[in-house]
Amino acid sequence: MSHQQTESDVSIDQIPVDLEPVHRSEFTRADIPDKIESITWALLSERPPTNPLIVLKAARWWYIHGTGESDPVYCWAIEWVRHLTTGEATASGLFGECRQYLRSLEYEDTDQ
Repeated sequence: MSHQQTESDVSIDQIPVDLEPVHRSEFTRADIPDKIESITWALLSERPPTNPLIVLKAARWWYIHGTGESDPVYCWAIEWVRHLTTGEATASGLFGECRQYLRSLEYEDTDQ
């Protein structure tokens, strides 16, 4: 490693992973690293990322910092990777859940 990492602050692929708030259910958009936020919102765009490795970076972050395997963004990211790698249709319900969840984070930010 090129730099020292503490036990509670590590980095994977230059994306910080804060081990203190693992699997938390409440956070704001300000808590999301810029790169992850960019990938996440791109997943909901008309031109989502087509590189599964990029999508998996976001999925990993949401799995660790969100609610684990039930996190809506994690579920949609994994579903999108499945679509990219198999060509099968996606479960559109997961897209809607992800979009609704992210919009709720936006509303919470504007309420504070």
